[in-house]
Amino acid sequence: MPKYLAVLGKPRYLGIFSLDDPTFSLLKGDRVMVSSPRGEETAVVLGTISEEKEEELRSMRSNQDMGDGVRSEPLIMDLEFVSTLREEELEEIDRLSMENDGALKSARVILEAHQLPMKIIDAEYLPNKKKLFFYFTSEQRVDFRALVKDLAKEFRTRIELRQVGVRDEAKIIRGLAPCGRPCCCSYWLHQFAPICIKMVKEQNLALNPTKISGLCGRLMCCMSYEHKTYRELWEDLPNPGSKIKTPAGNYVVLGVDLGSSSVRCSLPGGGEILVPVRFFEQFKDAVTRGEVWEAPDLPEEASIETGTSGVLFAEPEVELSVDDAEQMNAAGELMGRSDGAEGPSKKRRRRRKPKGGRDKSSQEGDASAGVADADLSRLSSGEGDLSDVETMGRSKTGSKRRKWKDRRNKNRSERDKEGNSVDRLSQEGI
Repeated sequence: MPKYLAVLGKPRYLGIFSLDDPTFSLLKGDRVMVSSPRGEETAVVLGTISEEKEEELRSMRSNQDMGDGVRSEPLIMDLEFVSTLREEELEEIDRLSMENDGALKSARVILEAHQLPMKIIDAEYLPNKKKLFFYFTSEQRVDFRALVKDLAKEFRTRIELRQVGVRDEAKIIRGLAPCGRPCCCSYWLHQFAPICIKMVKEQNLALNPTKISGLCGRLMCCMSYEHKTYRELWEDLPNPGSKIKTPAGNYVVLGVDLGSSSVRCSLPGGGEILVPVRFFEQFKDAVTRGEVWEAPDLPEEASIETGTSGVLFAEPEVELSVDDAEQMNAAGELMGRSDGAEGPSKKRRRRRKPKGGRDKSSQEGDASAGVADADLSRLSSGEGDLSDVETMGRSKTGSKRRKWKDRRNKNRSERDKEGNSVDRLSQEGI
């Protein structure tokens, strides 16, 4: 007799049921009516389950972190198959689920009058409105008996309030995680593993609460996905931040590189170095004695050099045949000729322009060009001769030279005055 695994309710409870008729089978994604400890409700079939997997799930428990402590309950429940759902029943259930939002808003209005230290996060009707569930969070135990009476008068059905933890709140409400995908707990994760800050440190992640916390405000569940692999690398290594004392200074263990199975250390003079995990003890012994460590048994094409700049991987040398070298030289000559030069092309150094825009030489060239154009126009019109042009050019050059001499003499006189004043002060004993 095959057994089926199903998920039900907004908190996504897991349940197992079997069919009495062995000839009848269900497919993944089918919606059926089942009987659970909460009452008759709809469930979604996830598929058949083996005996080994059933034993594993029954041994697991769901831990909920409440404000007053951690509560544990079985991860899976026993269900009883009632019937499959027809199209009319599915439409009625979908219509009923749309009323959950209205019930949630009304319940929050009633809660404000009672002023209880709790927050109602969601509401859920069972089929035929036989029962109405309200899920709430609170940091302490709450006496909500008066609230239940008022809710029963408002909705005219059986009311059940269920306290959940902050992580279950994100599981029920759902949302997008910082990675851009839906939260894992909202569509496939059923058990919350304990997450500690040590997991974050071992994975070389920044201790920034905004980057390592989920929507619930706790450490993200994905911190445990790769932690086993990182833990295996850290087994024979010192803790992050440990120092290796050497004659040249202290080496500091920063973290591990998962791709190359290496440990990352900072050098005394600055920079970093990657040391394979299997050679870390040799590296530690060598630097402690003040020796220069070299990684043994490395591929020929990737040699490691240690220094203040970190680890350098040298590119492999490529041997070229005579024909290949001649072809490359011919291609270089063709590229040089295409640029208008007979030999190999050379890079031209660009002259930096001043902040004001065009440089002084270009401005003087433009001025002289303007003067020449004006003089030529006078000559062409017959207003002057060639001697006038030469005289104008000499006068303009002479005026520039006189200005430069005046400026030089002025600077000399200022320096002489400063020197005289210093001598006078020294003579007076100041």
